[in-house]
Amino acid sequence: MQFDNTAIGKTIRTLRKEKRLSQDVLSGLAGIARTHLTMIENGNKQANFETLWRIALALNMRPSELVKKIEEEIEKKC
Repeated sequence: MQFDNTAIGKTIRTLRKEKRLSQDVLSGLAGIARTHLTMIENGNKQANFETLWRIALALNMRPSELVKKIEEEIEKKC
């Protein structure tokens, strides 16, 4: 399995939309800039672990759950 920024962004965008959150709301809950979230969702910026942790908590899930969802998205591409 290879690291994939696009899969990370797609997973976060999908989860955000499932929870009916705007980028403004999710970024506010995660304590990051909306532009930062946009770049992550578009696969243009690599999120560090702290940022993924914050996003997971803002999505009301454990960081390990978020990582599992990202892994599932990467595996779909293989």
